[in-house]
Amino acid sequence: MRGTLGGQPGDNLTPVDIIEFTSAYGTLLLRNNRTPKVVIGRDGRVSGPQVEALVVNTLSMLGIDVINAGLSTTPTVEMEVVAQGAGGGIIITASHNDMRYNALKFLNEHGNFINAAEGQELLDLGAERNFDFAVAADLGKVTEVHDAMERHVSEIAKLPTVKLDAIRKRNFTIVVDCINSTGALALPILADELNCNCILINEAIDGTFAHNPEPLEHNLIDLSKAVVANRADMGIALDPDVDRLAFVDETGKYCGEEYTLVMVANYLLGETPGPTVSNLSSTKALRDVTERHGQSYYAAAVGEVNVVTKMTEVGAIIGGEGNGGIIYPALHAGRDALVGIALIMSALATQEQTLSSYRKLCPDYIMTKDKIQLTPELDVDDLLSKVATHYKDNELDTQDGVKIYIRNGWAHLRKSNTEPIVRIYTEGQDETEAHGIAREVKELVAGII
Repeated sequence: MRGTLGGQPGDNLTPVDIIEFTSAYGTLLLRNNRTPKVVIGRDGRVSGPQVEALVVNTLSMLGIDVINAGLSTTPTVEMEVVAQGAGGGIIITASHNDMRYNALKFLNEHGNFINAAEGQELLDLGAERNFDFAVAADLGKVTEVHDAMERHVSEIAKLPTVKLDAIRKRNFTIVVDCINSTGALALPILADELNCNCILINEAIDGTFAHNPEPLEHNLIDLSKAVVANRADMGIALDPDVDRLAFVDETGKYCGEEYTLVMVANYLLGETPGPTVSNLSSTKALRDVTERHGQSYYAAAVGEVNVVTKMTEVGAIIGGEGNGGIIYPALHAGRDALVGIALIMSALATQEQTLSSYRKLCPDYIMTKDKIQLTPELDVDDLLSKVATHYKDNELDTQDGVKIYIRNGWAHLRKSNTEPIVRIYTEGQDETEAHGIAREVKELVAGII
């Protein structure tokens, strides 16, 4: 449940909305007979303490015990749900969105995001406001935990694919852009475990993000400069809740958030062969790398919960999204920047590579991203159906909008889950092909509407 702070209830994320949806979530948990205990944690944004207080007190007044991890990361809270034997979790973060926003991310008892059916039930309960709060004698107990990130890192270090001895011997120097959020707490713990020299920038956890929080190239100029100035082995870019990950190589060059998953998969496929999964809007490079290792690639609808569902269905060893989201089920089924860092370091340490040389092992593609603003009279389903019909002789995937494989690239058109737009992503082997596919598809769409 994401929105900007302030304004009127129902229009923005106000105290009324936060209490309403927290109450609905707690009621959902109790109705489904889950353990009446919830883990919560938050990123470093300005409104975090206020939202945290509302969430903690609402759950307690429903008679639900609260394990409060405080300033934490999304993957840490996900893992802590399981570690604490809780019935669920709430992560207070608006992820890559700017400081105007906050949000509640709801987890089930496995530390995974609740599914669409549970989400709809939560919405219905919120609309009904049929909540049964506890009497004074039955209020939930609130317990603070301060070592959840240490437990998280300890579990990463135990993974057979994380080559601790090799990493520690390599003694990497890393520069980390913490975006003034909780990466400034988590990365020193990980770096200490891996024997890395860790240099933090933007490490003040005050929620006043030093730049746009999305880990894209144009937002990481200072990181690139710091890597070169410190002669570091790599730069690491995080989003505010540490579930997205992008790298800058030792020369200061941005590796591309699309290639975080591809590089990790290239390493893991050599260690533990098996299927891979990404969403339909992610680079074709993962498919290429997977097939190069003689394994099967599968595409899922956009959205972490959809990727996790597909990964479970096919038994994938690695999956994620092209936004720098690594999902490694050997640890847990959620995007996790910390395990992604450890796996990349394992690849470089065991194969005696630099990050720039390792990045070159992956196929290169160019991606374009565009959108069409929706109008009330536009029938999106009809539009997508006509696009699919036009390309009926091409390889198509229609599980989430329509994806068409065109020449050496592809185009993906889908209705956004968060904005009144149709997204149009294309990819090609070079800029000419990528933009050519985009132009072709947009001309087709213009002719239809």
